[in-house]
Amino acid sequence: MKPRPGMKPSGGNEERTMFKGWTTSRGRMIRTGAFVALAGTLSGCVSQGEYDKLWETNRSLTDRLKQVQSDLDACQAQNASLTGSAGSASNTISSLTAENQRLREQLNQSLASMQALEARLGSLELNRLDPSTDRALANLARQYPDLVEYDADRGMLRFSSDLTFGSGSDQVQAGGAEALAKLAQVLQTNEAQGYDIVIVGHTDNQRISASTAQRHPTNMHLSVHRAISVRKTLGDKGVAWERMQAAGWGEYRPAVPNNPRGGTAENRRVEVFLVPSTWDGPSASESAPAPAPEPGRSVDIDPTK
Repeated sequence: MKPRPGMKPSGGNEERTMFKGWTTSRGRMIRTGAFVALAGTLSGCVSQGEYDKLWETNRSLTDRLKQVQSDLDACQAQNASLTGSAGSASNTISSLTAENQRLREQLNQSLASMQALEARLGSLELNRLDPSTDRALANLARQYPDLVEYDADRGMLRFSSDLTFGSGSDQVQAGGAEALAKLAQVLQTNEAQGYDIVIVGHTDNQRISASTAQRHPTNMHLSVHRAISVRKTLGDKGVAWERMQAAGWGEYRPAVPNNPRGGTAENRRVEVFLVPSTWDGPSASESAPAPAPEPGRSVDIDPTK
């Protein structure tokens, strides 16, 4: 379109450049409206000032269209970025969901194992003795309350070493020998024949004196020697030797914390356990007898050897 005679657009070549972009589809409504307004105005007689004003209006609309297009492109780019982030977040959520499910399965398996273990423990009975032997040992403990304690759940008698033995000695004293003789009677009943007897000595952590060390070099020696003496006392009263075992822990299994200054009598003890017998071999009486001592020669028995 040519400008009216006598009128010169102040935009110069900008008019031609501006009109080139008007055939594109985007912004067609804005450009068409501007063109119609401009054409209608040009059809009449207008001044140069009015013409320039319309020209500036058209250029402003074109600039606005460019800005809108730029904003649209930015929005589309942001939308694409958010779509990608959403996909990544979706993958992360899926991964975490799978991991959560795996951990739940492990937890359920652990709970099932724990419940099975609890059920098994609940079904196990303590190794209690038969009723007859249990009553006999409980009665024995009542007869010697200062000397003997009875633990029915463990099938164990605990003898106080301070009352059973002299200080630093492995020789059974009279009071202890009397209680052990009655224990031997219980152990020889028919009901108690199915038990082995495990005798375990214990001491406190006090240092062995020089005089005691000649016979018992350490607390371990003293604990074992006292267990052997108890075994000998029971054997001399008729309990089968093959049923009895002697051992010692020294100061290493205290019943209560040891006091460096002493005074822990609870730790100086001999424990006698009745446990189900595992021996199926011949008894000592079925084995060949030991050779008799030479005539006129006495034999001293050392319980510590």
